[in-house]
Amino acid sequence: MIEKFGGYTGRILRINLSKKEVKTQRVNESFMKKYIGGRGWGARIVWDEIPKNVKPFDEENKLIIANGPLTGTMAIGSGKTSVCSISPLTNYYGDSNVGGMFGAELKQAGFDALIIEGSSKKPIYLWINDESVEFKCAQHLWGKGCFQTEEEIKKELGDLFVRVACIGPAGEALVKFASINCDFGRQAGRCGMGAILGAKGVKAIAVKGSLGIQVADFEETSKIFEEALDYILSHKDLKIWRRQGTMQVINWSNENSALPTKNFLFNSYEEYRKINGEALENEVKIGNSSCFGCPICCGQLSMIKSLRKVVEGPEYETAGMLGSNCALNSIEDIAYANYICDDLGIDTISTGGVIAFAMECFERGVLTQEDIGFKLNFGNKEGMFKLIEMIAKREGIGNILAEGVKKASEIIGKGSEKYAMHVKGLEISAYEHRAAQAMALAYASCDIGAHHNRAWAITYDVKVGRESYGEDKVKWVIYLQHLRPMFDCLGVCRFPWVELGLDPEYYVRFFKAITGFDISLNDLLKASERIYNLTRLINISRGMTSKEDWLPERDFQDPIPTGPFKGLTLDREKFKKMIKTYYELRGWDESGIPLKKTLLEIGLEDIIPFIESFYKH
Repeated sequence: MIEKFGGYTGRILRINLSKKEVKTQRVNESFMKKYIGGRGWGARIVWDEIPKNVKPFDEENKLIIANGPLTGTMAIGSGKTSVCSISPLTNYYGDSNVGGMFGAELKQAGFDALIIEGSSKKPIYLWINDESVEFKCAQHLWGKGCFQTEEEIKKELGDLFVRVACIGPAGEALVKFASINCDFGRQAGRCGMGAILGAKGVKAIAVKGSLGIQVADFEETSKIFEEALDYILSHKDLKIWRRQGTMQVINWSNENSALPTKNFLFNSYEEYRKINGEALENEVKIGNSSCFGCPICCGQLSMIKSLRKVVEGPEYETAGMLGSNCALNSIEDIAYANYICDDLGIDTISTGGVIAFAMECFERGVLTQEDIGFKLNFGNKEGMFKLIEMIAKREGIGNILAEGVKKASEIIGKGSEKYAMHVKGLEISAYEHRAAQAMALAYASCDIGAHHNRAWAITYDVKVGRESYGEDKVKWVIYLQHLRPMFDCLGVCRFPWVELGLDPEYYVRFFKAITGFDISLNDLLKASERIYNLTRLINISRGMTSKEDWLPERDFQDPIPTGPFKGLTLDREKFKKMIKTYYELRGWDESGIPLKKTLLEIGLEDIIPFIESFYKH
């Protein structure tokens, strides 16, 4: 434990798989404050330690699992952990955030972060029991699904309360959007972090901790916890979040012409009532689940009754991408697709994007029944189920689709690139945005690719107008890109704020009481801005240019076919101006490179010498 401050253990566990070496390193106070934790620590370690020309599956690439200072504490929703690396899907910086219990257990074992480097020649799993680390043989687990893997590891270690993060066959096969699964239903899904573990020969990481977490001011922490808990438990919207979780967003998204349908060709779905929150409640739901330290319990447990299988989910993103985007019209079928993805260990968002792409290619004659092995029209549930397995195991056409839509479209050719819905190689998450300019900008400018978690800006589009390209939208996107990732750095869920309006100042108060650091919300937002610029620089150092801050051609060429925004596309020239304004307000040059004065203002002056060559002289 660090002596002066709480929240942090002050220690990083470094595991070298090639040498079978385990080291513990101390973290100094200035690093803690400057990069907060979670994705902040991960991003700085990626910058400092991973060579700029490394390929994602090279031994030199590293996987960083990093908690925030509030992870595992009394802060509301403190079950969050970030997983960071160079993404195999984009070849740029990637991170994914996961809830559940794993991060809190790692903190209880005495570590703020875990760095996995090198690779193992034989399949292993890591067993972290407080401060001890063992390399355990995983040959008998290789090829098994995530659910069976987690169950067998717990039995092998003789403790059902061991927390396990593992990969499935997709991670072993190096599927570019493979996930890391925890707690029988929580995923670090985006950016292919599971494939990184697979390349390193790591089937799982098992953790058990009993060391406790130091708190600077326990009485103040308890007081803030009681206040925040009272606020949440008395909130008028708590019941609907417990009843339906994020699945209630299906109705909102459809009503606001933002529900992706048939590979983002349409923005509403006629059969949305068959896959919404009410359908979940009435047809498949059997209970609730919760992450560490969260009273909302928004996780939905569902049963596929025909198969007697239980899955945590589906969430909105899963129902949007595997449901409406592929034109499935049964909540049970979506739940089953969710189950297959979770067990095989692949991201449901990217999987839905890839399958919708393949379905459109089939319907347009770009892919044939001979290419695929069966018919794959929109709404074909059996075809979907089969294709998920083929992707996870890289069989047949699945071997191409396992590369993600960007690379798959390049391999398939025949004009299929126009149907590949991605930004920077990451499949777009479930918000159709031709009539949502702020959301479109959030996708185009996102550091990891088109992911909603950095800036869920579409609510602002709905509020101020669906045809505006104003500077206010640009400013709102930038603000969200600092505020929302701040939660990932702290190690807490953003849902108490998003769902129930819990004031972010509560998290500042938690941070001060738990760590003992005197800090303001502006300080935390400035740190988050620093980290956003850092991930930008990682990508630039790896060859990314401003051309990749853009959207698929469908957004500019294919008018919305139906509904209140029929005939609308994004305006190419107006959107270019939004990007230009975005760069200016961020303090970046016309090529999207952070200016020297910007880096000085946000405390990244030490990086300036390394990027001199990127500036135009």
